[in-house]
Amino acid sequence: MRLTDISYVKRLMASHGITFQKKFGQNFLINPMVPERIAEECGAAPEDAILEIGPGIGTMTQYLCEMYEKVVAVEIDRALIPVLGETLANYDNVTVIEGDIMKTDLKALFAEHFSDKNVTVCANLPYYITTPILMLLLESGIPLDNITVMIQKEVADRLCAAPGSAEYGAVTASVSYYAEVEKLFNVSAGNFLPAPKVDSAVVRMRLYKDKPVKVANEDMLFRVIKSAFGQRRKTLINALSSGMGEFTKSDLSEAIAEAGFAETIRGERLSVAEFGRLADVLWTKKSQK
Repeated sequence: MRLTDISYVKRLMASHGITFQKKFGQNFLINPMVPERIAEECGAAPEDAILEIGPGIGTMTQYLCEMYEKVVAVEIDRALIPVLGETLANYDNVTVIEGDIMKTDLKALFAEHFSDKNVTVCANLPYYITTPILMLLLESGIPLDNITVMIQKEVADRLCAAPGSAEYGAVTASVSYYAEVEKLFNVSAGNFLPAPKVDSAVVRMRLYKDKPVKVANEDMLFRVIKSAFGQRRKTLINALSSGMGEFTKSDLSEAIAEAGFAETIRGERLSVAEFGRLADVLWTKKSQK
């Protein structure tokens, strides 16, 4: 099916009496090379299963169905379900589920559809909800091999940023605890209908089977990261003092020194491993109170 042909897509949508939904961040790909390349480079093997979030009209779904053994696609827009029934009618290895991924019981979904498969997420994510979806997937504990997504280029640059760079932030450090992130390629706005106001990029996250950073308490790690970037221009001790009220400034000063950092360091200089070291010191102090 010509799901990247503008005229065909408009006729298809019109035949079902629907239009593009801005509230769902819908931008459909009109360059066939892009969805095919995303599907090819998502990191899955032919015998693996794919979880697609937001299939739209099935532009990338058709390639996923051709390349991989099983595809489960979760679509929030009820109006697109019959469209997908038409565009994916020739594939018997796809299941389309109407639902909001943010409200979906992912463990139940996996138990029902993926109990015997390695699973990769492959998706063109809406810009407005990219980070919440990624953190949901990473924090859920579901057994994923890869998460390959097309997202806003600015967000992709942040996910791949190195400590100390302008793009490095809380989401960078948090995601790097779960996965190794690689930018695959950029995608200009002209590849979409309607064209967004910004460019996109495709990133692949290879999830760690064994996390390279071991911490005593994960909640403490993420609190430290969040607090460190909550007031980015402040030194680490002042940022933590604002965000972690259970510790005195003296406690924080001692912990930063014990973790091996200078009093004047800023949080943006720390890698996730260094955040982990500091979090363990603070967890010990908290446990001793």
